Amino acid sequence: MQVYDAVIVGGGPAGASCAIWLARLGLSPVLIEASDRLGGLGNDNPFVDDWIAVLPGVTGQEVAANIARSVEAARVPVRLARRAREAYRTEQGFEVVVDSPRARAAEAADMDRVRGRSLVIASGVRARSLPGHAPGTSWPGVFVGPGSSIVAQDYQGLSVAVLGGGDNAYENFVYVRNRGAKRVHLYARSVRAQQQWIARAGVEGVHVGPYEVDPVARTVDGHRYDLILVFYGWEPQAAFAEGLGLEHDARGYIHTDPVTAQTNVPDVYAIGEVANRMHPCVVTSMADGVVAAKAIQRRWERR
Repeated sequence: MQVYDAVIVGGGPAGASCAIWLARLGLSPVLIEASDRLGGLGNDNPFVDDWIAVLPGVTGQEVAANIARSVEAARVPVRLARRAREAYRTEQGFEVVVDSPRARAAEAADMDRVRGRSLVIASGVRARSLPGHAPGTSWPGVFVGPGSSIVAQDYQGLSVAVLGGGDNAYENFVYVRNRGAKRVHLYARSVRAQQQWIARAGVEGVHVGPYEVDPVARTVDGHRYDLILVFYGWEPQAAFAEGLGLEHDARGYIHTDPVTAQTNVPDVYAIGEVANRMHPCVVTSMADGVVAAKAIQRRWERR
């Protein structure tokens, strides 16, 4: 079985950037991505991302497509639709157990194994669900996190509750209100949004303080809604690496060295939003990938 210089788990901006730099530096990376597309959360963002200085007028989905094209141009081996299940240390480095396409469809016991001298965790974050419920739990009429599903929804004549006190909650409260909803209420236990969004939202329909949610009945404080939109922020997703003994902060983000992106475990790196190393965005995630790639290059050049 081939042993790569680096197994990179996660094909978003951080993982793709790391893979491209490693390949162009003459090393052999392999990129593992759980979904069927590279580009990370950008694939679910149809909005123009004018925060990126060199890409005016380009949507998040177009950014994701560019990431995929860049990886292809660098001739990085990619394994799509492969979810990492577990990572082990071996004599040669690390082994990552991933779902094979056949396992995803039929045989849960059928797994692939990918080996590398270094392991790069770039598995990112997922939208935080309602407290007391497992990630990925779904209910009819309840949307968890931002994305294209929010944009595709028809709100005309509906009653909608928006939950959360951050920028996403306030922005989507304004968005839904402007899309013909009959009634829109925003529930925030505390307010963390920027002043520009607080000002746009105003005070009508905004409730700040404790509240109770029943996702099955679609009620908030006993009031029933046609839709509930949940914007409780993000949480890191790197459960596959739990057995490696990585150090985390109180919120579950992986601790790393700011100069190298290396974790407390030698030859294991964590980059992008799973490590929460810098202000989270496409640009800082890509920079993080470069940091890890250069650190890996120096590591193996010294051997």
